[in-house]
Amino acid sequence: MKSALKSGLLALAAIALPAVASAHPAVGEAAGFSHGFVHPMSGLDHVLAMIMVGIFAFQLGGRAAWLMPTTFVLVMALGGVLGVAGINVPFVETGIALSVVVLGAVVAFNVKAPLAASLGVVGLFAVFHGHAHGSEMPENATGAAYAAGFMIATALLHVAGLVLGYLVGRAGEGQGAFVTRAAGGIAAISGIGILAGMI
Repeated sequence: MKSALKSGLLALAAIALPAVASAHPAVGEAAGFSHGFVHPMSGLDHVLAMIMVGIFAFQLGGRAAWLMPTTFVLVMALGGVLGVAGINVPFVETGIALSVVVLGAVVAFNVKAPLAASLGVVGLFAVFHGHAHGSEMPENATGAAYAAGFMIATALLHVAGLVLGYLVGRAGEGQGAFVTRAAGGIAAISGIGILAGMI
């Protein structure tokens, strides 16, 4: 069990390592596909939330494995449109931090919520993530390239969460579940730190 725990936590740390850098660059930096692709990897809040979406989707299984990540990416794009249009969404940064707390807790407690409710929760948090980046996105062709890069990177982080859940699950029924839930707990605690401004 100790080796499985160590492997799972190392995998989570390795995925989250690029997130040490600060997220939300200035508008001038938010240009082009490459910037859009790198941006989700540059903030702990985004990395953890997106990976938790993937692990949550894996835990639910079935159609959730593809519906949940797809819903997040599409609703995030709608949130981005609101940001680009300058339409105010209150408590965006708080919502992003809460997404890490809630999604981490859902994974930690292995919540088996109905698919519709799960998609609703994921969609709500996706609006905050999308709006934060849409408000920073250039309103030109470069902005469109940035959006494409951001959406693809987000989808890949979801896939990383799905793969992580699958690989850890192969460590054994009991051990895999423990490691996955421990990773969710670590994410939730990190989210609380982000929310409190400590991280």
